[in-house]
Amino acid sequence: MAVDVRIAVIAGTGVYDPNIMTNVRDETVNTPYGDVQLSVGNYRGKPLAFMNRHREDHSVPPHLVNYRANIAALKKLGVKSVIATAAVGSLNPSMQPGHFIFVDQFLDFTKARQQTFFEGGASGVVHLDMTEPYCPELREILLQASKSLGFSAHPAGTYVCTEGPRFETPAEIKMYRLLGGDLVGMTSVPEATLAREAGMCYATIAMVTNYAAGISPTRLTHQEVVDMMLQNGENIRKLIMQAVTWIDVDRACRCQRAPGLTGSE
Repeated sequence: MAVDVRIAVIAGTGVYDPNIMTNVRDETVNTPYGDVQLSVGNYRGKPLAFMNRHREDHSVPPHLVNYRANIAALKKLGVKSVIATAAVGSLNPSMQPGHFIFVDQFLDFTKARQQTFFEGGASGVVHLDMTEPYCPELREILLQASKSLGFSAHPAGTYVCTEGPRFETPAEIKMYRLLGGDLVGMTSVPEATLAREAGMCYATIAMVTNYAAGISPTRLTHQEVVDMMLQNGENIRKLIMQAVTWIDVDRACRCQRAPGLTGSE
């Protein structure tokens, strides 16, 4: 099995392209939470892991993604920096379809997901600080990469994570806006929190695919999300790979001082 891979990409719909990397090989990583399939290769001399969050045929809905297994697999490979992508609906008129947002906060409205590696007993209990849920250093790298490529991007925003797989009602969207939400999606939690528990830097590239229910003039469909991601897939890939080029594989960060998978209270 491949080891000492320091950078990983967790991608959603329409992002993965095996031509991004050289010497690509498929890996199955065994974890206590289940086996994980991912690809490992090289980009400009850097080992890189690429994981499709929903699998290649988009057969896994967001509420059934095995987030613990995915993060545990990356930890086992030696990953320190994670760039994740997310298709989101916008609650903020300034965050338009096609824009990138490097979110800095989240509101968690998930209901039935495994939220932690630490469930008491032998694994202990950890109360995790989430003052900065997304790594500020990785977010800055992504922002500078987007500027260098001339993309429309926002340095911060609040991501509202819902359970899914249904879309939200207009009443829910109104509530989220009142609470300060800018974007709505279904995957950032618990992915971000588990990465922090595992001592990894984690940042999300949120790409607006549409306006949310009650803001959009039309009914929402999953196909419009897929179409927008495919339409902008090349831009997302350029952004990811520019950021990967600039990430120091030996970088240290306070995100990596988290308790880790062997920590306890």
